[in-house]
Amino acid sequence: MAFDAGMLACTLAEIRKTALGARVERVFMPARDEVLLALRLPDGGKRLLINAGANHPRIGFSELAKENPAVPPMLCMLLRKHLQGAKLSGVRQLGFERVAVLDFDARDEMGFSTARRLYCEMMGKYSNLIFTDENDKILSVLNPVDFSTSSRRQVLPGMTYELPPPQEKTDPTTASKPDFEALFSAAPAEGKAEKWILSAFLGISAAVAREIVFRATGSVETLVSRCRPEALETAFFEVMNAIQEENFSPCMVLDGSAPVEYSFLPLTQYTGYEIKLFSSAGELLDAFFGARDRAENIRRRAADILHLLGSAEARISKKLNLQRAELAECEKGELYKKQADLITANLHAIRAGASRAELTDYSDYRPDGSFGICAVELDPRLTPAANAQRLYKKYNKSKTARVELTRQIALGEEELAYLATVRSSLDHAETAADLAEVREELYRAGFASKMKHYTAPKKQPAPAVAAFRTSGGYRVLCGKNNLQNEYITHKLAGKTDYWFHAKNRPGSHVVLFAEGEEPPERDFTEAAEIAAFYSSAEGGSVEVDYTLVKNVRKPAGGKPGFVIYHTNWSCVVTPDEAKIAGMRVK
Repeated sequence: MAFDAGMLACTLAEIRKTALGARVERVFMPARDEVLLALRLPDGGKRLLINAGANHPRIGFSELAKENPAVPPMLCMLLRKHLQGAKLSGVRQLGFERVAVLDFDARDEMGFSTARRLYCEMMGKYSNLIFTDENDKILSVLNPVDFSTSSRRQVLPGMTYELPPPQEKTDPTTASKPDFEALFSAAPAEGKAEKWILSAFLGISAAVAREIVFRATGSVETLVSRCRPEALETAFFEVMNAIQEENFSPCMVLDGSAPVEYSFLPLTQYTGYEIKLFSSAGELLDAFFGARDRAENIRRRAADILHLLGSAEARISKKLNLQRAELAECEKGELYKKQADLITANLHAIRAGASRAELTDYSDYRPDGSFGICAVELDPRLTPAANAQRLYKKYNKSKTARVELTRQIALGEEELAYLATVRSSLDHAETAADLAEVREELYRAGFASKMKHYTAPKKQPAPAVAAFRTSGGYRVLCGKNNLQNEYITHKLAGKTDYWFHAKNRPGSHVVLFAEGEEPPERDFTEAAEIAAFYSSAEGGSVEVDYTLVKNVRKPAGGKPGFVIYHTNWSCVVTPDEAKIAGMRVK
């Protein structure tokens, strides 16, 4: 699942064909390790995304909406100063390394023509962005590298840019057939052919190495000794020629709806999976990384919320376990009463100072006419009557404790269920505003005092709920957290509108605005699918409850988003992410 040199060649070829000569209109940095260049072309605009993060480094066109920080980072400000209005004059790859160079024709502070370069190193945890002048003097760098980090290569402002240290591998795009044969003859016979390709050649990912072996042998597990050299050589140069001739076919491997792998060529090794081809590398990268980037961004921004939820859930769960253990002890209350009754009935038979007594149990009548014997532990410091009173007190205490513990356990379970709805809302959060609403909700629920640096806003803006349009043209609103749920259910919805919620699980409130009509069955189904998708249900069929809004009410003292309802109907739907995205109102 790596962005290898072949995939980099694919994206750069697309940029060269589409965007050479384009003007840089705007520069954004949606995240610390992402740069977004808004390019202006004669036939419209393009957005060039450069991600130098450790997890998903890549470069390519993107249509995904990105939320920008209120205060841009210093690197963003510097890029705006030098690149806004500049022309993209060159796009190249350095050898078959995962290093791309973007050349810009710009103007300096005095208005004279000059050149600027942006080096994009896509190397996993060593990924970096280096901005230089025409002489490769470093003006700024995303991740500075000094002597304490690396003794082999330093990357600091003021220094001259140098390529990363070369690997002791062969460039596959310049290798000849004799080179291939010589390397293959030295390969370990009992090693996997895929591992040999990875160790011998630059810039090839594991997926592409397996694909070469699969095309040559029909298996990805083939050993070097089992390979026919001619077949492996043919498959290898077939892939390399496709790269050199820029004959790319971006594809993604899907397991159901879940992305598994992607590459610049069809991956025939995956049997039983869906192989989806894309018309462009940018479209492929958006499809593969869009949801991942959004989830990672939300996780990073919501670290304080996740920490609070984890601590609260652990604390409440521990407390519930102790309370349930105490409740189990309360079941001995009837035994305490029975023993106290037996002591009272047998006072004449108990010796003072005894620590144990075997008493006649008059409630245990046997067929032979005798009574059972019950052993009772006594406190020798007390008289028999005082021992009876001690057990009566334990019985009365257990009765009171049973009632209170039952109530406390119910409250704890309710609180855990509420925290589950908050955690579910984080799965569907899309913007910083959504996270701000979750923090506000936790503040109202009494948790925000444990979140550092949080202060409740003086005036909370109206929640920005998700809006949809059904096939029949009906408006549907969906809450992505409990504040939004309350807002659409109790503020926006009318009594004759329809309310939807996934049955017996955390999820969003969804309202279908009927506008005084009875919507068609198809529109009901689509609203139910939205409710199923924005719930904690994972895949497959989901049962959804729906009813008129007038049947939904919030109980007094209920947690945010908690409602009760009656006179509802139910349906079972299977949500389709692509279909729901098509109904979303931008």
